[in-house]
Amino acid sequence: MTSSIAAPFALALALSLILVPVARAIARRVGFVAKPRPDRWHQKPVAMFGGAAIAASLFISIVVFRIHKDVAILAAAAAGMCLVGLIDDVISLKPSTKLIAQIAGASVLLFFDYRLNWLHSYTLDLLLTLVWVVGMTNAFNLLDNMDGLCGGIAVIVGGSLLIGLLPGAGPQTFAQARYLAMLLGAVGGFLVYNIHPASIFMGDTGSFLLGFSFAALTLSTERSTAGRTDMLSIVAAPVLVLLIPIFDTTLVTLSRWFVGRRASHGGRDHSSHRLVAIGLSERAAVALLWLLAAVGGAIGIALDFSNRAWTTWSLAAAVAFLVGMALFAAYLAGIRVYDDGESHAEPGAVTPLVVEFMYKRRVAEVLLDGALVSLCYYLAYRLRFEDPEEFVKNNDLFFKSFPIVLSAQLIAFFAVGIYRGAWRHFGMMDSLNVAKGIFLGMVSSLLFIVFVYHFFAYSRAVFAIYAVLLLIAVTLSRASFRLVGEFVQRQRRSGTRAVIYGAGDGGGLVIREVLNQDPDNRLLGFIDDDPRKAGMRVMGYPVLGGFSALSVLINSNSVDSIVVSARTMAPERLNNLATLCSERGVKLSRLRIGLESLVEAESVAAEKPTRSATIHQIKT
Repeated sequence: MTSSIAAPFALALALSLILVPVARAIARRVGFVAKPRPDRWHQKPVAMFGGAAIAASLFISIVVFRIHKDVAILAAAAAGMCLVGLIDDVISLKPSTKLIAQIAGASVLLFFDYRLNWLHSYTLDLLLTLVWVVGMTNAFNLLDNMDGLCGGIAVIVGGSLLIGLLPGAGPQTFAQARYLAMLLGAVGGFLVYNIHPASIFMGDTGSFLLGFSFAALTLSTERSTAGRTDMLSIVAAPVLVLLIPIFDTTLVTLSRWFVGRRASHGGRDHSSHRLVAIGLSERAAVALLWLLAAVGGAIGIALDFSNRAWTTWSLAAAVAFLVGMALFAAYLAGIRVYDDGESHAEPGAVTPLVVEFMYKRRVAEVLLDGALVSLCYYLAYRLRFEDPEEFVKNNDLFFKSFPIVLSAQLIAFFAVGIYRGAWRHFGMMDSLNVAKGIFLGMVSSLLFIVFVYHFFAYSRAVFAIYAVLLLIAVTLSRASFRLVGEFVQRQRRSGTRAVIYGAGDGGGLVIREVLNQDPDNRLLGFIDDDPRKAGMRVMGYPVLGGFSALSVLINSNSVDSIVVSARTMAPERLNNLATLCSERGVKLSRLRIGLESLVEAESVAAEKPTRSATIHQIKT
């Protein structure tokens, strides 16, 4: 079976490697190139027609291997969608026109009874299938916003779907697997020329073909008879495999809606653009999204292949991954991607910024904590009762105690003030407050279970495991913004290279001030004259050495800015440093931290008797 898949893949790959340069040459000759625009990412004209080469490689392979009859409906509908994309690339169709064409393409699949089969209601499932196909087609279209991103995600998604199609495949499914292998080969050949810096784009021709094909391959003509848990796996698997297109589309649509932009308009506000805005290189941003797509695909595959004993672990991993992606989306949503006046909001549009509405943020925090409590309590049960049969025996206790634990924990968090803090300033004392809230919630729910429900045989070890898991989960969720921000800052490969002179106790304050004043600063580390600190790390940054090491950095043009944080510094050393920086054009600044007295203590003391006397006189 593997050889029957390898041959179609190899043919499509070879054809694509040949046809993509041909399409690029034709596009350049006829002047069919994507020119730089304010709402587009590329900075120079790039040839189009890459999608046409992908389509040609795919459909030629289908004819050569004679599977056109087996995948006639899929191939015909995908070809029609590809044609719509080609027309849009050439003459630029209206969004409404493209939407009508996408609905028509999805309707072809529905006419032949291809549906998601997620819902028992035929009508609702039909409508959901329509939204799924149209949404996924547009998701890949929106994802085509940076060199190599859409093509790379397509390879990962297609590979994950292919693994899910092969085991126990019947004739029809096997034909779909071969179609998918050909599509992967065609995209793989195109990706060779689309990696940054790209020499050709796929355009709507390619993105429509990919999105529509992947959505169609998740459909089935067979009604599902799975149970509740298996049904959840059936829904979660394709969602996780296709999570990055869904993630990017949701982020872009909501962020544009909140600032008054139309979702159909182009822009530099995609997840990839936001990653570049925080300092990642273009290749690093694309690679990170590839990695997240691979993780989602791996979890989706695990849900497809895991047996009953492991399905619950896979679902727990899926929930944890989705929570992490939600936090990642919240972090990216707060990144500024447009300068003032550049957001292109529609005239008269309402532009609420969600992050500015405190109550919405608090509601989101409560919902997140509810998900974390649920996940940690469930994992605690799984870890305590590892044997599947023993776990099933204790299911009744789990379902009866779960609402008590959830409500008690959220109330405890509210009581200790968890929802009054700011995530970007989360620190160690906040972690202690989280621990206090977990302890209070754990004790109150345990007492309620034992003395009200009289579950005397209830396992107390579950609560100990639950408390540890929840402390880790809540702490990481609250510290996620700082962790991601600091990680990204350390990975920054461009920007103003800065060092801090003085690795003392005020290092944290200096780092925060330096990075807040100019987010483009890239901190290299500390300089300190104490030889014992050489090679150490302060606040995660290395101590590079003393004044001699700094002199080497300055003379070799390896530093752009120096901030002196040392409270005491010999005037001669400071003058030498200033002279050296002046000669090499290095910015030198000093951060002073101190208290400014607004009212002198003597004057306050002098006023106290007068005030007392005045009061005494009034009383008498």
